[in-house]
Amino acid sequence: MRLISTSSFLSFLLRGLVPALLLCALVLAAAPVRAATAAEQFSLAYKDFHALAKDSKRAKFRHEWDKVADTFDEILKKNPKSGVAPKCLFYLGRVQEELGDRSGNDKDYAKALDYYAQFVKRYPRHGWADDCLYRSAELRINRLDQTAQGREDLETLLKRHPKGDQAAKARKLLAQTPAPKAAPAAPKAQASASKAPAPAKPAPRPAPAPAAAEPETPAHESPAAIKGRPAGSGRAVLGEVRYTSSDDYTRVILDVSGEVKYRYQLLPPAPEVGRPHRLYVDLAETAVGKGVPPQVKVSDGILRSIRSGQKDPDTTRVVIDFQELQEYKVFPLSDPYRLVIDVYASAKEEKPVRATLKPEPEDEPELAPAKKSRKGSPIKPLKLKGSKSMANNLIEQLGLTIDTIMIDPGHGGKDGGAVANGLREKDVNLQFAKILGRKLKDQGFNVLYTRTTDIFIPLEKRTAMANARKADIFISIHCNANTDSRVNGLETYTLNLARTEDAVRVAARENAVDAKRISDLQFILTDLMLNSKMKESTDLAKGVQREVVKSVRTNWELRDHGVREAPFYVLMGAKMPAVLVELGYVTNKAEASRLKSDYYLKYLADGIVEGVLAYKHQIERYAMSKF
Repeated sequence: MRLISTSSFLSFLLRGLVPALLLCALVLAAAPVRAATAAEQFSLAYKDFHALAKDSKRAKFRHEWDKVADTFDEILKKNPKSGVAPKCLFYLGRVQEELGDRSGNDKDYAKALDYYAQFVKRYPRHGWADDCLYRSAELRINRLDQTAQGREDLETLLKRHPKGDQAAKARKLLAQTPAPKAAPAAPKAQASASKAPAPAKPAPRPAPAPAAAEPETPAHESPAAIKGRPAGSGRAVLGEVRYTSSDDYTRVILDVSGEVKYRYQLLPPAPEVGRPHRLYVDLAETAVGKGVPPQVKVSDGILRSIRSGQKDPDTTRVVIDFQELQEYKVFPLSDPYRLVIDVYASAKEEKPVRATLKPEPEDEPELAPAKKSRKGSPIKPLKLKGSKSMANNLIEQLGLTIDTIMIDPGHGGKDGGAVANGLREKDVNLQFAKILGRKLKDQGFNVLYTRTTDIFIPLEKRTAMANARKADIFISIHCNANTDSRVNGLETYTLNLARTEDAVRVAARENAVDAKRISDLQFILTDLMLNSKMKESTDLAKGVQREVVKSVRTNWELRDHGVREAPFYVLMGAKMPAVLVELGYVTNKAEASRLKSDYYLKYLADGIVEGVLAYKHQIERYAMSKF
């Protein structure tokens, strides 16, 4: 018998085993990783919530709670019919409640109430429905001075869940909460109960009265430039209701298939039946599209919901329910036709953090909606020694400096912008925006983008994104074009009435509308400009134009077209200084050649950065002079 040596045997094993092991590894690597179930995702989010609640340092920061809320919201949206959907909705309310406890901001509590109300409406038989009712009652009674509504929540809880785990606590809180004093006319109304229902009865709620029966506020009609439907063209269709929102700004967009006349009016609240301020918009000769839901929940602290329906065969009515009375603007945009409703939060002083919270060390500021410093560290409390140090701190805390800049690379996706000399405007804009963003970050700014890839974003959404993200400056990047290929140079625009034919031409091209539409827009723009940052935008534009020209002229000739004004859609409604920069003309061969070069684009970007820094120093010097 032939004996095999140990070394030969081991060599044999290795030759056979190693390929087998490698094959197993490849099979395992190629095997799909099992996606976490909705229950597993919720379990992780649940742990994150409670870990954050126990972490006194992280819990002071709003963005930490926002991250947890985003997780619950994403699970809910992706798994709306799963068993964890109600729990995600509950914890969205809990997050807002925790935020309210730390910030003292009633808007956070209002959001919590709205989430709890949604839960009770969607899942009335769920085991946590009574928890939502109890937590709502506690917030109303102990935080918001809404005793009557708090008692209603408790009574509803005891009626629907008399044996639930919250019933005992509900009875105790109800006993401790005195009923609101009856109105003087109450006895008379009670005596005549056979003739009219007693006003104290909380249910059923009466249907909203017609607009004419409400105490009148001025009604507004569409501008004369809006001609409405051509004869014989049939009804238009309300195709979509969109919105972009934050806690102090919401933009609602009604997409309509054609130009229609409209009418809008603000209606007063009816506190006795829990009805808030409402803004209705009637679209004439319009039908509601099949894809438009009857109600869209917003719950952003400003709006409660947006309701759409057919008022009569020829009129679509959209009703916006406010959580409180706000300032608002309504204006149309064309090609395609849409109606834009901008809603702004009223200016309020932030309430101090409630006395029940323990004081924190000086280097751990309490959560507030104020911005962070540019280096990402939280803003420290004011020091009492040294007036200059105190002034610097106050300037930053009051938002009198520049922290966040939103860059908007114009066009994108299906909208290529100007095309000439081998260039597509959308590509140049995006490439330049990334170069500019890196340079601004190097200076310590927080940089946001409306897009970072080749996607289409409607013009009206771009400004809304800047408002919602609380940007301090908005810079829209574009390239110019002209039928005369000899035209070249740089210009910077701000929002205003167009004063020259050139400005009308550029605005028409960037808005993707006919030049005649620009003259129609002039009438609408007058009202919009009342609250825009016109002077600040002009100051920023002058600095940007001056510094870009200076930077580029170190190596190239550049025609300076100066600062101009025009009614650009993308700048309308901006709450911050906003400019639109036309980098150059792609239709000019020499300028197009330079715009293809990153080396040239860096010089343009250096100029914009210097312009932004100059503007920043200007407003800081002004603020310092006031101390």
